[in-house]
Amino acid sequence: MTASVHPVDEQLPLGRLTTLGLQHVLVMYAGAIAVPLIIGRVLKLSPQDVAYLISADLFCCGLVSLIQSLGVTQWFGIKLPVMMGVTFAAVGPMISIAIGHPGHEGAQLIFGTVIGAGIVGMLIAPLVSRLLRFFPPVVTGTIIAVIGITLMRIGINWIFGVPVGPTAPMLVKPEHAEWLNAAKAAAASGMPAVPADLALAPKMLNPKYADLTGVGLAALVLVAIMALSRWSKGFVANIAVLLGIVFGGVVATALGLMHFDKVADAARFGAITPFHFGMPVFDPLLIFTMSIVMVVVMIESTGMFLALGDMTGREVRQADLTRGLRTDGLGALIGGIFNTFPYTSFSQNVGLVAVTGVRSRFVCVAGGVIMIILGLVPKLSALVESLPTVVLGGAGLVMFGMVAATGIRILGGVNFTANRHNAFIVAVSLGMGMIPLVAPNFKQWMPHGLHPVIDSGILLASFSAIVLNLFFNGAGNGDRSAAIAAAKQADAH
Repeated sequence: MTASVHPVDEQLPLGRLTTLGLQHVLVMYAGAIAVPLIIGRVLKLSPQDVAYLISADLFCCGLVSLIQSLGVTQWFGIKLPVMMGVTFAAVGPMISIAIGHPGHEGAQLIFGTVIGAGIVGMLIAPLVSRLLRFFPPVVTGTIIAVIGITLMRIGINWIFGVPVGPTAPMLVKPEHAEWLNAAKAAAASGMPAVPADLALAPKMLNPKYADLTGVGLAALVLVAIMALSRWSKGFVANIAVLLGIVFGGVVATALGLMHFDKVADAARFGAITPFHFGMPVFDPLLIFTMSIVMVVVMIESTGMFLALGDMTGREVRQADLTRGLRTDGLGALIGGIFNTFPYTSFSQNVGLVAVTGVRSRFVCVAGGVIMIILGLVPKLSALVESLPTVVLGGAGLVMFGMVAATGIRILGGVNFTANRHNAFIVAVSLGMGMIPLVAPNFKQWMPHGLHPVIDSGILLASFSAIVLNLFFNGAGNGDRSAAIAAAKQADAH
């Protein structure tokens, strides 16, 4: 690599690219397939149609990741190491559509809504990008720290066996079904519902919750990653997370926790065609609702892009941010055409960039190609799907914690002594970001239309940090050099 080539633009050997790209794919896979599983089941689609939704989702994940990381013309792609996946922010509105219109009719309405919102997203991207000056280091550091803390919930849930996603169905034993129905009825009437034995509550909702075998396996993966990071160097250290996951998969197979029945049953090849479920249906009100979700997604994406910019040492300018946000809209448009959903930058992969220190965007280009292949070859995607989430949980603690650590490093460059108001900004915004984590039902008496907006701790923290910074410090982007230097500091160790 010559001195003139930025690490983000470094082109690594094919073998290293493939391995590092696969590492990114394994990290995001469970989250990537969760939304099509949820929506497919709520739509009451056949198992074959749900499998097709998953394949289409993987295909589009890869395609949009290629556009975002590689860049297409001067209009699309932020050209940073970004992996794109389906956003959970859109799950609520899509479930509402699916409940009212099950089957292919509901799918056509969902995809028409996604296409419409994608077009709106592309049009408003330049407007949203103008918010960049409202993100000085005290704001970005706080947001990135909240992103990491929020992601920790995903990693912890993986370890203890909680299904992925905010609306994923719980496993309920038949003998506990009556208690669960009573609890739901009590909650609907505003009355508390406390089981006689609180210790039994998790078991009632999920019989395998916090199974010691799974927890031990997650711990083994974590120890393996720590050992590799401590005693290995170079490329092996860069793929410590991947090696830890592979080690966990081998142990899981030996313990009988990883099965390959789905691999045997899966087809060898499956083409992804546009409008598989029929021509999309466009409803202006539903498109407006989904467009609000797109604004939420874009604000979250802004935080992700700024985090990656600080981690990689590449300044994210307004023009860059516009291209990245426009690609979010394009991703939704592509998703609607190819029978899937809105896309955003996956924050768990931001953590992987922090862990490995590999800043080349071509690693995510390789990851995108792998995702496309997985979408077209169901047997391979079934193999990856067979990996128990407890294995990913052990790796998740490392990666997601590193995102929070990056936010803390950026805050290390903020002057809290001369400007004591910065401490108020961080303190209140962290608290706002914790609300959906600590009290997930806080919104139960609020209008349902507000739920997609306030359900994200990242968005609440972003709004709080921006408003408080304006209140205490006024408008302006501030000096981002301290934040970039703080993010770079990790690479020296």
